[in-house]
Amino acid sequence: MIPARRFLLSPFVGVTLIAVLVSFYFRSSLKPPQHQRLFSAEELALYNGTDATLPILLGILGSVFDVTKGKSHYGSGGGYNHFAGRDASRAFVSGNFTGDGLTDSLQGLSSSEVKSIVDWRGFYSRTYTPVGKLVGRFYDSQGNPTKHLKGAEAKASRGAQLMEKQKTEEAKQPSCNSRWSQDEGGEVWCDVGVPRLVQRPLEIAITGSMSKRCACFEEDQLDQSGLEIYKDCEPHAKTCRV
Repeated sequence: MIPARRFLLSPFVGVTLIAVLVSFYFRSSLKPPQHQRLFSAEELALYNGTDATLPILLGILGSVFDVTKGKSHYGSGGGYNHFAGRDASRAFVSGNFTGDGLTDSLQGLSSSEVKSIVDWRGFYSRTYTPVGKLVGRFYDSQGNPTKHLKGAEAKASRGAQLMEKQKTEEAKQPSCNSRWSQDEGGEVWCDVGVPRLVQRPLEIAITGSMSKRCACFEEDQLDQSGLEIYKDCEPHAKTCRV
């Protein structure tokens, strides 16, 4: 019979123990958290704030949060009640709070819009209690992320990278100062250089549409292509009405 001390110190026992621990870790990590409930759309709809005996729940990108502590906003008659009892992810950026606008479809949204929705999910994660997942577009029947959720998160990440790149690029050419008043309208001006409108080349990838910004250019930069003089503004004026 092998003495207990020699048995415990044997290499075979050590390897076996490590294998058991690794196996246990992976089995545990692959299981969804036990407290995470899986909701169907019909079940989630019951928690829309109309029944005072039930909590108020909201879904965004398939994650479900208890927003009962904000019932003055999310409860019946509240300004954000249209979000309660459903996943209306798209409405967080579209502003369409009626009919087809209250949907979790992200089709056609730009990377910056999808990033905004991901940021909203982060807000709810920090502010309210997560209670489960909505089975459907973003989570399967086992509570695992679907290709739609992974795609949305990848698109949001890409949008964040593009926005940071645009910020870095635009910092190389200072933006104009600007102000606006109801009586006088708007104007732009430069402390150094003169105002010019320039295209924002990354904007179409970020927002899905082209746009321009006002930047200040010094005299020796004015021969660059793509610089647009403001309408009715003198070519070398430091201030332009807009």
